[in-house]
Amino acid sequence: MTTTIENPNYAYPARSRGRRGPNLEKAGWIFMRASGVVLIVLIFGHLAYNLLWTPGGIHAIDFGFVGGKLANPFWQWWDVLMLWLAILHGSNGMRTIVNDYVHKPAVRRVALGAIGVAAAVLIILGTLITFTFDPCPPNADPSLLPSFCAER
Repeated sequence: MTTTIENPNYAYPARSRGRRGPNLEKAGWIFMRASGVVLIVLIFGHLAYNLLWTPGGIHAIDFGFVGGKLANPFWQWWDVLMLWLAILHGSNGMRTIVNDYVHKPAVRRVALGAIGVAAAVLIILGTLITFTFDPCPPNADPSLLPSFCAER
């Protein structure tokens, strides 16, 4: 009795022999490894600062703490880089899953388009919020503002 194993590249091989141009699958693979390493540094740095190096630890994290942290350009860029890499890393992972398991070209295009649109919207909104966040907006009702806004 013999068993025949199907070719695992039956539907969409990552790279055809006669194909020219950049190898986007290889670039995606390398990006996942590099962004994963950078994300580990960014996430653990974020956690260490917020939980270990801040006096009071987790109990000190409140609206004022976040407002003060986002007023510092260093932490703005740290958080934006972490946001961008996390969204791009996750989106690339979802793209890989769709390419592996969705075999109908029209459905794949729709799924990949939805992933791309979702990633773009999240990156744009997250970046906008990070750089425009103001815990003490002008002309706001003073009873709704945090206590540190009265010092301005």
